[in-house]
Amino acid sequence: MSEWQSFVGDLVEQWPLLVTGLGQTVLLTAIISINGLLGGIAVFYLGLSPRRWVRRFINGYISFLIGMPLIVLLFLMYYGLPQWGIRVSPFAVAVLGFTFNVAAYNAAYLRTAYNGLDASELEAATAQGFSHRQIFGLVILPQVLRLSVPALTNQVILNLKDSTLAFLIQYTEFFARVQELASTNFQFFKAYAFAALVYLALVSVVVVAARLLERRIIIPGSMR
Repeated sequence: MSEWQSFVGDLVEQWPLLVTGLGQTVLLTAIISINGLLGGIAVFYLGLSPRRWVRRFINGYISFLIGMPLIVLLFLMYYGLPQWGIRVSPFAVAVLGFTFNVAAYNAAYLRTAYNGLDASELEAATAQGFSHRQIFGLVILPQVLRLSVPALTNQVILNLKDSTLAFLIQYTEFFARVQELASTNFQFFKAYAFAALVYLALVSVVVVAARLLERRIIIPGSMR
């Protein structure tokens, strides 16, 4: 039996596990992308607080999370917290760790878009008697979300690719299943090439969806 026949045979045998792992990858990516967006909006909102100490805290949060490698954060939560008597499942650690990280990046994207807004719009809303919360919800957020579409959708792609780190904390997503496949027949190149093609297909789907979204909701002229 040739090496390719052997590899294909192992691939077919472990296909159900690979499909299950792929489902776990898609689930994790979807959850952290949604949570990261909502968390990013919340962090961005707090970063506009009139209270200086709140703004300083948020700036520190963003700088700390962006500066810390994601794998360090995941290891800190999964391997470090048990020393304090706190044990969390791999899935919960992945969701929390990724959400904290992605929220910081998304907040930074939104803040960059906010810095490009016309200050006269905000001044006009204030002069009309709008509250801080109303200005954020009716004037700021709709515009910064539309301006940030390219960055936010690119972050979803990064979330998908970074989900491969979850296998290092014992979360059995797709890449973990590929690792098992590779260790079965020691044909690592074929296994990892197969994984690369699958991730490429997933990323392509996200890219197409992102481009369609950009065309529908992005502000005209903002991409020039």
